[in-house]
Amino acid sequence: MSEDTLPQPDPSQSFDELEKQTVRFWKENGIYEKSLELRKNGRPFVFYEGPPTANGIPHPGHCLSRAIKDLYPRYKTMKGFLCERKGGWDTHGLPVEVEVCKELGIHSKEEIEAYGIEPFVFKCRESVFRYMKRWEEVTERLGFWIDLDKAYVTYHQSFVESVWWSLKNLFDRGLLYQGHKIVWWWAQGGTALSSGEVGQGYREVADPSVFVRFPLVDPLGDGCTMFNEELCIAKWQRHDFTGVIDLLVWTTTPWT
Repeated sequence: MSEDTLPQPDPSQSFDELEKQTVRFWKENGIYEKSLELRKNGRPFVFYEGPPTANGIPHPGHCLSRAIKDLYPRYKTMKGFLCERKGGWDTHGLPVEVEVCKELGIHSKEEIEAYGIEPFVFKCRESVFRYMKRWEEVTERLGFWIDLDKAYVTYHQSFVESVWWSLKNLFDRGLLYQGHKIVWWWAQGGTALSSGEVGQGYREVADPSVFVRFPLVDPLGDGCTMFNEELCIAKWQRHDFTGVIDLLVWTTTPWT
């Protein structure tokens, strides 16, 4: 057999075990750290991960986005850039609170207050830590190179203070203004919602479509003169039109 011939694949190969072997090799040999050391004098390429929300276990969509996030830093590293990858966790209130409310069987803001603000916040922090651990496990299995040991976390005091500092600087420069804006409102939770949060609540429903007839009151009257009166009349005569005519409207949103 020619030496250039590819070896036959092993039909008993466990890809699960192969992935674990690769991850172990990376960790034991510090491959990610070495990729940084070799390029310490290279031009920096800054990568801060748009942080996932730690309010549930990762799904296939998260896996796809993390694969894409991993692609660009690896490419830049191969091009000689110093590419440190800064991980992060988005632990802001609403998604985490909703998850905890489901666990506790709470359905309103008043019930949260009755449960107690401090113990409720503690439960939220507990939930975040639980899901962060699952995310770290999945991140490693995906082969996503990112620094989670020094990740930024949005509930950390240092992060909150940095946001207030940024807002203060924007205010001092006259870049903030007070105005009015129509927003989505969550009656049960007693808070405003972003468009993204509203979009998360989609579900498949069956809605009827409607056909509506709108009769033309005077089909040969003034309405025809805006085009060509003689042409309009000729068309009606050619089709021997003697009755009424309707405009047909079909809509999939009958409530409009």
